[in-house]
Formats: sequence, C-alpha cells, structure tokens
Amino acid sequence: MLVRKQISVRGIAGLGDVVEIKKSFNRHLHFTLVKDRNVATPRDYYFALAHTVRDHLVGRWIRTQQYYYEKDPKRIHYLSLEFYMGRTLQNTMINLGLQNACDEAIYQLGLDIEELEEIEEDAGLGNGGLGRLAACFLDSMASLGLAAYGYGIRYEFGIFNQKISNGWQVEEADDWLRYGNPWEKARPEYMLPVHFYGRVEQTAEGVKWVETQVVLAMPYDTPVPGFKNNTVNTMRLWSAKAPIDFNLQEFNVGDYIEAVLDRNLAENISRVLYPNDNFFEGKELRLKQEYFVVAATLQDIIRRFKSSKFGCRDPVRTSFETFPEKVAIQLNDTHPALAIPELMRILVDLEKLDWDKAWEVTRQTCAYTNHTVLPEALERWPINLFEKLLPRHLQIIYEINHLHLQRIAAMFPGDHDRLRRMSLIEEGDPKRINMAHLCVVGSHAVNGVARIHSEIVKNTVFKDFYEVEPEKFQNKTNGITPRRWLLLCNPGLADLIAEKIGDDFLTDLFQLRKLLDFIDEDAFICDIANVKQENKQKFAAYLEKEYEVKINPESIFDIHVKRIHEYKRQLLNLVIQTYIYIFFFPHQYPTVDAVLSTQAAPGYHMAKMIIKLITAVGQVINNDPVVGDRLKVIYLENYRVSLAEKVIPAADLSEQISTAGTEASGTGNMKFMLNGALTIGTMDGANVEMAEEAGEENLFIFGMRVEDVDAMDKTGYNAREYYERLSELRQVIDQIQTGYFSPKEHELFKDVVNMLMNHDRFKVFADYEAYITCQDRVNELYKNPKEWTRTVIRNIAGSGKFSSDRTISEYARDIWGVEPSDVKIPPPNEPPVESRK
Repeated sequence: MLVRKQISVRGIAGLGDVVEIKKSFNRHLHFTLVKDRNVATPRDYYFALAHTVRDHLVGRWIRTQQYYYEKDPKRIHYLSLEFYMGRTLQNTMINLGLQNACDEAIYQLGLDIEELEEIEEDAGLGNGGLGRLAACFLDSMASLGLAAYGYGIRYEFGIFNQKISNGWQVEEADDWLRYGNPWEKARPEYMLPVHFYGRVEQTAEGVKWVETQVVLAMPYDTPVPGFKNNTVNTMRLWSAKAPIDFNLQEFNVGDYIEAVLDRNLAENISRVLYPNDNFFEGKELRLKQEYFVVAATLQDIIRRFKSSKFGCRDPVRTSFETFPEKVAIQLNDTHPALAIPELMRILVDLEKLDWDKAWEVTRQTCAYTNHTVLPEALERWPINLFEKLLPRHLQIIYEINHLHLQRIAAMFPGDHDRLRRMSLIEEGDPKRINMAHLCVVGSHAVNGVARIHSEIVKNTVFKDFYEVEPEKFQNKTNGITPRRWLLLCNPGLADLIAEKIGDDFLTDLFQLRKLLDFIDEDAFICDIANVKQENKQKFAAYLEKEYEVKINPESIFDIHVKRIHEYKRQLLNLVIQTYIYIFFFPHQYPTVDAVLSTQAAPGYHMAKMIIKLITAVGQVINNDPVVGDRLKVIYLENYRVSLAEKVIPAADLSEQISTAGTEASGTGNMKFMLNGALTIGTMDGANVEMAEEAGEENLFIFGMRVEDVDAMDKTGYNAREYYERLSELRQVIDQIQTGYFSPKEHELFKDVVNMLMNHDRFKVFADYEAYITCQDRVNELYKNPKEWTRTVIRNIAGSGKFSSDRTISEYARDIWGVEPSDVKIPPPNEPPVESRK
C-alpha cells in the first residue's frame, strides 16, 4: 500500500515542483539508467530519484563556489580520517526543501519512497562518534553559511558489516561502492602527488626530500547542502592511485605483470577504514593513510589560497603573510596531526619562508580538537617507522621539539622532569612521537568536547601545557544536527513541535524552551506520548520483519547502543538485566525490552566476549516461558546510521553509563534526549550539561562522580569486596562463571569474570548498587505515564544547547575567527545578487 508522507514542517509540495520532479525522474530512468533494458529494478528507481535530487543540488553547488571566489571569505578546512555520513538522499531532500514534492511525485508514479530510501547504502566511513560528529559539523557549517570544506579519505571499504553467528561477531567487508555512488563527482583534474620513503639531501638551494615513492591522490567531491539557504559546501575525499610511470618496453612479461600487481600496494592506502575506536594501532598502513590525506589536502588548500578567481588556477597570492587570515585548519583528533610538520615542510622547503615565520603561520592556522583521555587511544608513533616512511618530517618534528624544550627550559630552569613530560619525543625502546603533544604545541587553540572533558584535559592530560599557555585551551561541547536527528528520523515529533512553536527551532534549537509553556496541557502530553508509541510500534514491526524478534510495544524500550568497550560498561547493564531475570521472575516486574547494539573492534578480544555474553544471556531470557514477553534482551547486529534513525525515536530509556571521567562527550546521549528518551547515566561527558539544561531531577543520574573515581584510584578498587558483600551480585557473577548461560561450554566466560574480578579499570561493581536503585526509580516513574511524559517534555525542551549549529558557531567565533552568516545565496534560477542591483 502506497502512503503519502506529507509532513507540514517540511513544507508544501508545489504542483510545478511535482511535475518537474516526475519529468526529471522519468528522464533519468529511461535515458541514464535503463537504456536498452526493458524492465527497471527498484535500484534503478532509487538511482533515478537520487539523480533527480542531485540535479537540484548541482546548480546551487556551482553558485556557492562562485560566491566564495567572488567574496573571498576565510575558508574553514575540517580534516578528519572519518566522516560517518550514513545515507544522503532523504537528508538532501529535506535540506533543499524538496521532501514533500518528491514524496508526492513518487506517489503519483506508483512507487513507495520509503522503499527507495531503504535501498541506499550507508556511507560508513567512520567507526562511531568521531566520524558522526564530523558529518553533523559539515551539515551545520553549510547551514550557517560558512565557506567550509571537509577533507578525508574515500575508503573503498568502510566500517565492516557485522554479522552475529552463533552469538559471535563476524566481520564482513562493507563494499558500499559496489553499485556506484550517485552523490560523488570524481575530479581527476585536481589529482595530486603524495611522497613517501626516500631520503633527505642538503643542497645549496636548501633541504630536499629525494628518491621518494609517489602515490597519486584522486579527489572525489560530495556536495553538502545547508538547510534551505542554497549553500552547498564540499566534502573532498581522496582516493589513492598508482602513477603510470613505467615503460612497457623495459619489462619482460613476468616483470610487467609484477609491476601492475605492485600498483595495488599503493592503492591499498585508501582501501579500508581502520576499524579500531579508542585504541591506537601503530601500523605502517595507518600512518600512510594519515600522511596521505594531510599531504593532498595541504596542496589543495595552498592552491586555492593562491588563486582568487572562480575557475582560475594561476597563482595570484604569493605572500603567506595573510595565510592565517584566509585559511583555518581544524584537526579532528590527532589523526591529521601531520598537517603541522607538512605545512612547515611546504613553507620552509618549497616556499622558502624562514623557520620562525613558517612556524608563526602554521600555529595561527592550525587548531586541535582532543577526543579522548584514554591512554591506549593516544597516538604514539615509533621513531624508526617515521624515519623510514617520512624522513623529512622526522627532522622537522625534532626541530619543533628542540625549540619547544628550549622555551620550556627557560621558563622552568632545572625542571628536567617537566621537560621529559612535555617533550614531543618519548624515551623508550623504541622512542616514540607523542602526536597529541605535537598538536598542542603546533596549534593556536586546543579544545575538549564537553565541559567536564575539557577540565580533565587541562588538569591531567595536558596539565603542563595548560600551565604554560592557559589561553590556548577551550571547551566546545559537541552537538548534533536537528535536521537529521529530529526532522528526518522523527517527523511525527518534529511536526508536533512545529504546530506548537513554529519551525524556527530547526535552525535555532534553543526555541524548544517554549515547549515548557505547554507542559501542563493534557492534549499536548497525550500527543507526545502518542508519537512515542507510534515510533515504538513502527520499530517493533521493523524488528519482527528484519530480525524475526517480537517485542512488546507497551514495554520500556531500554536502549544501550554504543561501540563495545569496557569503559562504556555494557557489562553493567547486562549484569542488571541478569539480576532482574534471576531475582524477579516469576514475580511481577515492569515489562522491559533491553536493546544493546553496535560493533566491537575486530582485534578487541574482551569486546567480542561481551557481545557473546549479551547474546547468550538473551538466548536464555528470551526463550524462558515464565518470562514471556515481559523481559527481552536483544542484540541488534550491524548498528549503523540508518538503523540509529529507527532505534532512537523509539527509545524510552537511554543508557549512558560510562565510568565518570572516561567518556569525552558522547553525542548519542543528545540524540536520545532530543527524541524524547529519558537518560539513565553517570555524571560523565555531556551528561553533566544535559542535567544542567533539563534539571538533574529530570534525568536518572547515579554512581560515582569524577572526584569519587579519583579518590578510589588512590585508595584502590577491590571488586571482590563488592562480590563478597552483595549476595545478589555474587549470584549473578556465579551464574555467568559456572556456565548457566553457556551450558555447552561452562568456562566460556571465565575471561569476562576474571576481568571483572581482577582487572576492571572501569569499576563496574562500584556503581552496581546505585544503578539498581536508579533502575527502580525508572520503573516507578514509568508506572505514571502522564508524569513520565511531562519529564520527557522537559528533556526535549532542555536539549536546545546540543545543536551542532551552536557548537560550530562557537568554533567559528572563538577559534576560526569568522562569523556565521544568514545570507541566502540566490538559487540557480535567479540572477546573482550583483546582477539584480
């Protein structure tokens, strides 16, 4: 059955728009896609719609770039090894104001637009929060009219597809490009060389990096539309290509074949996304990836800086005095840290600036965002690897470190321990380069991503650096784009909000505060509850269809979707669900569906064991006839952006239970809050600010605070003390250890229990009692639907701070030195502003 998806907040479908879209759709279907074939497939229909929408993008894209070249604003360059974009079609329709027109056109053509949207592959070029944040930031930069570019790698294979086989995670390659990508445009005319290996030579003309191996960087551009402002920015992703530089006549057949095969080694650089999150893996290929994206990007930035007219490639600017006034480079974590020595290499070796001037330009141009305080996640590259792969950059880093330590020694005479702590080079076997220290020293601004995280950064991770340059350190609390994470994924709620307060909240999320005026209005409370129930029913139907799992839409949807990691404490949640099962059935207990999901890094043994334990516990609970449908533990395989868009609107309870002081910020917590889920969590990351905005009494806060964790670290955490004292906890752990959930392999989970009892850095048992008590508070409130929904409204109303528009506005003003613009660039069918004067 075909259904129109008319949503008032998305605008009204004009008759002319509908007719034009139908014409364009049929033109693409018959002439671009099907051609000689007699029958179109559903994928053909998807591509026809994507090309139709792209037609509306291209004119705005060109007009935007013309506008930038004419106005010559300061340009922002966001460097990230990850961009977790998800699907593009629906987001583009919404930002261009075409959603309803496309809905109506596709309906009139006898097709179901939701089915076409489901055909699109997720662009999974990220592991989780870091990459998804970058995607939200691109959306906000375009929506705020900033001249911004995202730079990264066009991975042939993104984050792996996760399959659960007999309870174990199995990784499959994510061949997301196998059907083509209608949103990208190859730009071979801007292909650039990137050098590796070789040696450094001192010449009369200066230092030269010679006898290098060259890999070509081919750019692929993806348009990034702002929300209804006709601004379309660019995400440029680089793909590695081998140069064609061998003469066939010099090879016999065997050598020729070998030479062609060797080309694959060069192109492996952009073959696959490294799947580790919050864990540093010091592999040569990873370092190649990091330099590859930096080297290509800086050449591109400098080319654009030197040119000033649209389409002109001739250099106009030759002085780098104004470079920091026209160029901002934001390093998204330490992965693009090589931008600092690479910019120095270009300025000193190629552009012939003296060292001091080059260093001043570099520092004023670059800024660094820190995303983690976990020691195992910080990048520390071995010197010997650098020496082989990037010999000139090693020399530059040594010189940066030498001058940096000279300065520190002058400030703190005789303090050798401070010099050791602040050095860019860590002594040991082997010696290593601390990339976070390089970023701090080489940037004019350093920021954390939530207030509590930024304080930890200043007080612990970079304490010595903060004491020297306190003015450099800032906080920029993360945010999410409300276009994707409300309007797109939860149109019913967005429409309901718009009916009450208008639709300005989509570009000014603080407007949601106005919802508090209706918190005692019974009709509004009922409408909010109804939207949530509809989302839960829709998600339940999806689970039954796709996963063959039945859940009760009347139950509490208790959702814990985060990358599997010990610090995120999925085990604490699982222990509680096991506790409920053992001690409360067959007794009456509120109906709960606990949904846990997302991937484990392929090499992370404990994370994979946690997944196996979740599925094993679920297998027992879900098949117990006494429990029935009153408790389910479900593990959703292959969590991704498009699945999150279904899960989040349906959630009642959002689990944000990391050990205080370990989660930098989180953005999933913000998405759940905006979509009407209540948070159960610790005072960690952005949870602290969420509690401030909505009122701590409107979140279910429990457990140790950062100062409690610090105190426990000093006195020592003893898991066995909790195990011995708490009989219920002891029984849960014993059940896991003795094979109750793994009857065919009794010692299957001994590693998990051993970790919890003897090596748990994240103190699961220490928060057990507080978590139990807090879950009781959840259940009590859920028994009062009206009061639960009023609490939901307070949370939605308090989520205005957590828009990425607010975050990017702060970056723009405080770090990049630019002002967001509300100028609406004329659409392609209207003359430019200058022509109309």
